[in-house]
Amino acid sequence: MDIFWSELSAGIPDSRHLLVIGIRLAASAVIGAAIGFERELAGKAAGLRTHILVTTGTTVFVLGCLGANMGSDALSRVIQGIATGIGFVGAGTILKRERERNIQGITTSAGIWMAAAIGVTVGLGGLGLALMATVLTLVVLRTIVWWESRNARPARSKD
Repeated sequence: MDIFWSELSAGIPDSRHLLVIGIRLAASAVIGAAIGFERELAGKAAGLRTHILVTTGTTVFVLGCLGANMGSDALSRVIQGIATGIGFVGAGTILKRERERNIQGITTSAGIWMAAAIGVTVGLGGLGLALMATVLTLVVLRTIVWWESRNARPARSKD
């Protein structure tokens, strides 16, 4: 039973550390849900579940590294890997429609990328910065689309 308990508590030295992990994971999930809910309201394919998993997953990567007492160089490489890997996830949301000559999904891809950055920030303990970035993200996703619809330029000719 001691081996089982030591495996469950590895990287968690005390109850304070456990509380910090819990707060960061919960905050990450709530932030991902806020962004994902907005995307659901907009009718986008990557919505609530996707954004919760992205923010929480990136937070887990960072918390795992911190729990293993990785140095800043190793943590930096993990974050670089997250940024690269999430680019592939985002690329999967981009569609090019050949007949219509348009591309869709770039904002969704950028939103997934932003959710990953916010998750990393939460994992590093920057909850205030993560909340500000979330508010800014929601403002961009909601307000800018409203502004664009009110100030739409006439369609370009397809020469």
